[in-house]
Amino acid sequence: MNAVAIMPETRGKLTESAPLAPLVWFKSGGPAEWLFEPKDSDDLRQFLRDLDPAIPVWPLGLGSNLIIRDGGIRGVVVRLGKAFAGIEADGLTLKCGAGAPGISAASTARDHGIAGMEFLRGIPGTIGGAVRMNAGAYGREVCDILESADVILRNGDLVTLTLDDMGYTYRHSDLPEGAIVVSARFRGESGDPVVIGAEMKRIGDEREASQPLRTKTGGSTYKNPEGNKAWQLVDEAGCRGLQIGQAQVSEKHCNFLINLGGATSADIEALGEEVRKRVKAHSGVELQWEIQRVGNKA
Repeated sequence: MNAVAIMPETRGKLTESAPLAPLVWFKSGGPAEWLFEPKDSDDLRQFLRDLDPAIPVWPLGLGSNLIIRDGGIRGVVVRLGKAFAGIEADGLTLKCGAGAPGISAASTARDHGIAGMEFLRGIPGTIGGAVRMNAGAYGREVCDILESADVILRNGDLVTLTLDDMGYTYRHSDLPEGAIVVSARFRGESGDPVVIGAEMKRIGDEREASQPLRTKTGGSTYKNPEGNKAWQLVDEAGCRGLQIGQAQVSEKHCNFLINLGGATSADIEALGEEVRKRVKAHSGVELQWEIQRVGNKA
């Protein structure tokens, strides 16, 4: 039986050997064996239910905070499109599709006078990714606002997980392997849209001033160690501007790696590991990756 025959029927779009580099911020990395863009939640459920359980499944959001290795990803990469990008406000609750960008959620919350979600303006990815990794910025995290999330498990079952079910710690959740977040419910507090908007503008301005947003980057590279700032440790270890191939530690913000143009994912990951080595030698602190690294080496 050939590879095509083992793929389930779908109403969505299924592409073999799909390039992933254009879909991620670093603009590097190999292809997906299969890229699946489901039509809707039911399509995704049926596809996962009928897919050979031995085939791995991996969800892709906006491609921030991510290195896809040059050998690509085996199995099926699932990308949620417009059908999963809806946002609805109900009182102080916001229901967001997993494909919605963080900035859209923050803007909708502002328009409905829901405070406490301004930090989502500073999250560069989708709501699905933010829920999975307990994303945070500017003093708040997803665990501070999440009520529950609808998740499709690898076997196609749709389950609702509460905040307690998520097992959140810093930039981590206990979501099972192959599970895909399809929507989330957040709860905020009553606020003045003008005040909320001003805080969102402050966050946006601060990001623009301090981070290399207009480069091929992956966002924050390392988690902040207890009692330390990752960027400061990188800077003090002499790594500002450090380069391997076309990968460089940003001179604007040392916790960002950038692709100067022709960097491979191997270059970017090697640079990240070299920085970790130098920081450990200089300060004794072992930096932990915040950027997810997935796929196979070339």
